[in-house]
Amino acid sequence: MRQPVLEARAGADSISQAIGGRVRQGRGSRGWTLDQLAGRSGVSRRMLISIEQGSANPSIATLLRISDALGIGLPALVNMDRSPGLRVTRAGAAPVLWRGKAGGRAVLVAGTEPPDVTELWDWTLGPGENHSSEAHTAGTRELLFVLDGQLELRVGQHAEVLATGDSASFAGDLAHEYVNASSAQVARFTLTVFEPTVGGDAAR
Repeated sequence: MRQPVLEARAGADSISQAIGGRVRQGRGSRGWTLDQLAGRSGVSRRMLISIEQGSANPSIATLLRISDALGIGLPALVNMDRSPGLRVTRAGAAPVLWRGKAGGRAVLVAGTEPPDVTELWDWTLGPGENHSSEAHTAGTRELLFVLDGQLELRVGQHAEVLATGDSASFAGDLAHEYVNASSAQVARFTLTVFEPTVGGDAAR
């Protein structure tokens, strides 16, 4: 069991280093200080330093705040392959941006660049796991399709239980949460996030 854990840790470290480099490069290209990026993103200066050094394990929400502030979108911030035109992400190569205590994980398998950013996610929630997401930028919309198990989707004041094969569309600019209430079964779903006009005022 130890070898897969070590490989996962090595992969996470390389992603953290890549993210740190892109944050530092994005900030530098705009001539921003750490304090300026902190003010624009709402992420503390201390956290930004740790991220740029590749020593932090930031949440998806934190990465979204930074990528939106830089005007580059989350896929460009975390994507290991920056080839133009056709981009292929091989199995096992996509970045894992969240890991749950019961084996859950969120993998950003594909994405597009600004101004209209689309993200494709592969989510797994272990038994009893949940993931809360703060409201994204205005106009964000999400599509969800349940591949296995059962999922409770909470959006604003509304909640729906989705079974295998069910799908939903919802406003990502409302606070939302994915919940696997099962004590034994894994829930797996794909998620598409559309965030329009990213980076419109990032240069200001």
